[in-house]
Amino acid sequence: MKQGIVLVAHGSRDPEWSRPFERLAAALEKKLPAHGIVLAYLEHGPSIEEALAALVAKGVGSVRVIPLFLGAGGHVKLDIPRLVAAAQPAVPVTIDQPIGEQAALIEAIAEGISALR
Repeated sequence: MKQGIVLVAHGSRDPEWSRPFERLAAALEKKLPAHGIVLAYLEHGPSIEEALAALVAKGVGSVRVIPLFLGAGGHVKLDIPRLVAAAQPAVPVTIDQPIGEQAALIEAIAEGISALR
């Protein structure tokens, strides 16, 4: 059975704010077509609980929750694990380190900034 991925971002009332996350989810769906990909937000959007329920309803066997944060602050260390536990998903769930702690992303950001000279 396929794996699900929940991409978790902070959230904002401004709809323009979520556009990069929507593009990321669409790109990931193309790269991992056998996976279920869902966006969730801590505020102002689909919740972690809703995202997990949607993936379970699609029949995934497990879920990776990927925090779309640059570092591991309170939301990553406390809020996301608490919200996952409260959702009581019917499948195993793992929570990855925040995406910003991956060396490849740090290099990509540095490359993007240096290209703006």
